[in-house]
Amino acid sequence: MNSIPLSGVVFACVVVAALVGMAIRRILPEDHLCTDVKETVRLSTALISTMAALVLGMLVSSAKSTYDASQNEVVEMSSEIVSIDRSLERYGPETENIRPEFRRVVAEGIQRIWPAQSSLSSERRPADKAETLVDQLEHLQPKDSSQVAAKSQITLQIIALRHTQWLMFLKSQHSSVPTPLLVVLISWLAIIFVGFGLFAPSNATIFATNTHRVSVTRADLPNRCNGGRFRDTKCLLIQSYP
Repeated sequence: MNSIPLSGVVFACVVVAALVGMAIRRILPEDHLCTDVKETVRLSTALISTMAALVLGMLVSSAKSTYDASQNEVVEMSSEIVSIDRSLERYGPETENIRPEFRRVVAEGIQRIWPAQSSLSSERRPADKAETLVDQLEHLQPKDSSQVAAKSQITLQIIALRHTQWLMFLKSQHSSVPTPLLVVLISWLAIIFVGFGLFAPSNATIFATNTHRVSVTRADLPNRCNGGRFRDTKCLLIQSYP
């Protein structure tokens, strides 16, 4: 779920809700804006605000869990890459042509997931170039038992690395926030801002205050709902790989 369009949707909904509240205030008779009505609306708005706060709290927890899981996957992938490189080095001089190819594939993978240019989109789907490494590994002819064991170990490590890559990709294809829940939450926020506009005086100070509230909602909700991107974990791969 892209956070930028979602930010625009949230911003539009709460701004329209506040304006609708201000418009309703102008057409309602004065007896509909008495103290008892204000108190009832205030209590209803407080109840909805509490429920919205609880949902936002759960979204924060979900976003944190998603981020931690993604970071752990990157850490695991980094350790697997380093282990494969070390195993290729221990195998012997026969892997001198395989190690540079492996490093190139890793560098291209980092560039594909975390492109240096912000205009490029992130692609987490694992590339098929790793299959070439597997084919080169299959053509190795072990000379002794240690190389046989090393070859088997490298094969298992490559399989584990591919499994982690596909797991990270498949998880990224599913939103951590159900769309109906997101619609309900935005609806609650709209109702809250209708209440703000309904009883707030029509002056520049109140308008500026509501605009600030809208901006906070617009900035905060999509980041929580988006689950967080783990771009900063790119350094884990770069720093761990020699």
